[in-house]
Parts: sequence; structure tokens; C-alpha cells
Amino acid sequence: MKYDNHTSGRLHADDRRKMRATDFGIPETREFPMIDAPHVRAAEAYFRYAPEKSKALLAHRILIKARKYGVRIRSEEILAWAAKYGK
Repeated sequence: MKYDNHTSGRLHADDRRKMRATDFGIPETREFPMIDAPHVRAAEAYFRYAPEKSKALLAHRILIKARKYGVRIRSEEILAWAAKYGK
């Protein structure tokens, strides 16, 4: 699905409503949208602001989306949290 972000890189409310839960790093709250490589990099950059209870899931989902869009994740913090996912 292509989203009309009006070339600003930002998603508008109507675009976010159309997105599937799987497009978000935290599906329950629909936070950290990751629909393309720039959004995956943004999720990496803003990871530190995620709620502590959601960090393992978010880190795991960032790595999945990064592989999909060819983004290299450099954050040791994200890699460490991803290792905790499912444990």
C-alpha cells in the first residue's frame, strides 16, 4: 500500500488510519510506523523514547522491518533489547 505523505516524509492522520497494525513497531498503540526505510531509521532514532515495557517488541520489529527495507541497524541498545524478545 502506498501512502500519500505529501512529500514531507510525515504521515498524516488519514494515512495512519489506513495502515495495518503490522506497519507499526508497537501495534497496540499504533506507534513507530515503519512503512519504508526512512521510517525504520526514524524508529531507530526515537527508540529511546519508547515505553520500557514495549522496548523488546519494538526492537524485534525494527530488526524485521530493517531487513525488509535494507536498513542496517547500528544501535547496540536495539540489538540488546531484540535479544530479550520472547524470553
